[in-house]
Order: sequence, then structure tokens, then C-alpha cells
Amino acid sequence: MGLTFLAAGTSIPDLITSVLVARKGFGDMAVSSSVGSNIFDVSVGLPLPWFLSCLIFGPVEVSSSGMACSLLLLFMMLLFVIISIAAFKWKMNVGLAMVMFFLYFVFIACSLLLEYGVVDCDQLLGK
Repeated sequence: MGLTFLAAGTSIPDLITSVLVARKGFGDMAVSSSVGSNIFDVSVGLPLPWFLSCLIFGPVEVSSSGMACSLLLLFMMLLFVIISIAAFKWKMNVGLAMVMFFLYFVFIACSLLLEYGVVDCDQLLGK
């Protein structure tokens, strides 16, 4: 859960930049900036510290008990986002923004339920 707050804190400069660019009428640049920065974070920002940590401290075992449910949830959210954007005819407006906020809060709620053991991933997947 701490990583969620850390990720939110590091994304604030990207948010400010995207809002400023979007207000100038360059919505495509705002979307490209937010997607591009996240791709950079995942492809460079995560592997480099992990590599250095493994060099210094040795290998780290990662618990993957809820990983399948988390991946399933992420892919479902991606599907819902694409369907929502298509339903709004690929135009950004207030209605689409409200749908995106709703989907984000559903994702956070489901993630918290999985994280705190209220919902068991193994039972959901029938294991």
C-alpha cells in the first residue's frame, strides 16, 4: 500500500505538466506525456533499483499469492477503460472523466480488499 502513495507522490509533477499542456489545447500531448512517463518508470525506474539491490543484498523473494488476481483486475480495468472511451466516441468530456474516476475508485477498493485479506484470491480463482 505504501508503494501506491509513493507512486501518487511521484506522479504529481506529471499531472501538473499534463494539465498545463491540456489547458493550452494540446490534449494529445498530455495523454502521451502521462503514458510515456509511466512506461519509462516501469521500464527504467523499477528495474534499476531492483538490479542494484540484488547486487548489494542478494536475491529477494517476492510473494505472489495475490498476483493473479491483481493482474486479472488490471486487465479488466483496461478493458473497461477502452470500452468507456469507445462509448464516448473517443472524445474526452466530463462524462468520461466521471467514468474514469469511478473506475479508479473501484480499482482502489478491489485492491484494498485483496491486500487486507477481505477477499481471498485463491477462493476467487477456485484454487
